[in-house]
Amino acid sequence: MIQRRSTLLLSAAAALAMLGCASTPTTLDAQWINPEYAGKRSLKNVLVMSAVRDSTNRRIFEDRMVAALQAAGVQAVQSYKFLPEEGPVSEDKLRSVLRQAGVSHAMVTRIINVTTQVNVSPGMVMGPAWGPGWGWGGGWGPGWGGFAGYHNAMWATSIPPQVTTTQNVHADTRVFEARDAAVLWSAATTTATGYNSVNQLIDQFVQLIVGTLAKDGMI
Repeated sequence: MIQRRSTLLLSAAAALAMLGCASTPTTLDAQWINPEYAGKRSLKNVLVMSAVRDSTNRRIFEDRMVAALQAAGVQAVQSYKFLPEEGPVSEDKLRSVLRQAGVSHAMVTRIINVTTQVNVSPGMVMGPAWGPGWGWGGGWGPGWGGFAGYHNAMWATSIPPQVTTTQNVHADTRVFEARDAAVLWSAATTTATGYNSVNQLIDQFVQLIVGTLAKDGMI
């Protein structure tokens, strides 16, 4: 019974660890703010741009980011409404889009790298508890049902090694002044995929970015 409880506790701990990873898949690696704009809530009218290859994910991301910024009191609009095509865009085209959108700032998020992390969990064989042990026949005694029971209990509570992989998406988000393309704010993030759906990952990423902007006094 003691060994069984220990195994269950280990399984529960592993499950909690997985839940912890799932709840916070995106981490903030670094951030920077132009000292001239810190605390001035300069970001009031912004065009949200996502530089990703998947057009559906681009639209989902821009929709969620716009909604979060608007909830924080910022006027925001999706870039796909003015720039529906995918792929590289010239500087003149971008400036034209900014003028058409009538915004003072642009927020651009792009993926800069994707890495794979290999996680190895070594196997474990749990032996009997300290002392003579609880006898399977009842009460204290030699315990573990004799020699065979003692031997078999060791194997029954073994945990095989596990190998899992996690794909990490590294992104860079910057806020530009529309007038002269000066960078006002930037953040580097890492998102661990595989634990949540795309929508959940985007939502958590958006909340992290908007929350950091608010903390830095940009909004």
